[in-house]
Amino acid sequence: MIYLDNSATTKPCVEAVEAMTKALTEHWGNPSALYGFGIDTARLLRQARQTVAAAMGAEPDRVFFTSGGTEADNWAVFGTVKRMGKRGKHIITTAMEHHAILNCMADLESRGFEVTYLKPDTMGRVSVDDLKAALRKDTILVSIMMVNNEVGSVMPISQMAKLTHRLCPDAIFHTDAVQGFLKVPFAAKNLGADLISVSSHKIHGPKGAGALYISPRLKSFPPLLLGGGQESGYRSGTEGVPGILGFAAACAAVSATFPEDIRRESELIAQYAEKFAALEGVTVNGAHEAPHILSLAIPGVPVQNTINILQDHGICVSAGSACAKGHRSHVLTAMGLSPERIDAAFRISLCRDTTRQELEALYAVIRAEILPRIR
Repeated sequence: MIYLDNSATTKPCVEAVEAMTKALTEHWGNPSALYGFGIDTARLLRQARQTVAAAMGAEPDRVFFTSGGTEADNWAVFGTVKRMGKRGKHIITTAMEHHAILNCMADLESRGFEVTYLKPDTMGRVSVDDLKAALRKDTILVSIMMVNNEVGSVMPISQMAKLTHRLCPDAIFHTDAVQGFLKVPFAAKNLGADLISVSSHKIHGPKGAGALYISPRLKSFPPLLLGGGQESGYRSGTEGVPGILGFAAACAAVSATFPEDIRRESELIAQYAEKFAALEGVTVNGAHEAPHILSLAIPGVPVQNTINILQDHGICVSAGSACAKGHRSHVLTAMGLSPERIDAAFRISLCRDTTRQELEALYAVIRAEILPRIR
């Protein structure tokens, strides 16, 4: 199998699998227990938090584990509203966010909040000037994704966060960094964002683990779950130790080769974006600024046909985002692409294991098997 859908999920690395296996077979004590067996597990949990925090460039005591990026996004949005709702009811986001954000916004609109959706340009970029024009005195939250999961455009998060804090000092800035974490360089300590969501299974860790960074600027933030006081009282419930340790092991493994990996992936994306664009009948969608995401379309060939043909050759790609199954891409729609192009669009996404030979195989099938089917 040639797997080119790494933005949907990645194969767990050996280090993550080993860490999870040990957690399930050797370190399965409850980390809240006061005897040695539980205390040993609590120590491993602290070490895991330090490892994930180091990968994020964050203070360890400001990283709180969640079940994944969606939970972290929900906590960021609804926690902000709970904290700030009496100061205003205006929120800013973009029209190309993940549905973990967009569906939160729809819920808030039904409760009387006003949401401004910034529109991307045709390359999938949202401008700082558009954010500046949208900020108001009653703005309480700005939530803008770091890397778009369909077209790979990278947002100027640091500039946007600084602008928000300058013009709206009380507003909270959140970024969904699920597709940016260990893909594009950033450090939570100096990024400027108050809240940052990340996920384990996008970086060769297990599914079911993620984290929310809560900046020291937010001296208090509403808890997500109430109960026994785990995660410093922010997210009660016995910690999912196997997933957390697997997440930390993946962070350590990927961090060790991060500069080399992003350089190699960036070169591959740039080379094959140019190579595909040179094929008559193939279009490249968006900026593909991130090192791992490339959106293509073959207008005249429905995307399901493309996916089926590639699957017959053992190649896995995605029809846009794997999290928006069965719907026309809201990202490409917001970018103003034609319906014919949107309905033919598919995404390839790389990881540190992707080879040039795999991309060459994809190119060969598209050229020989799919392009001749253009209506």
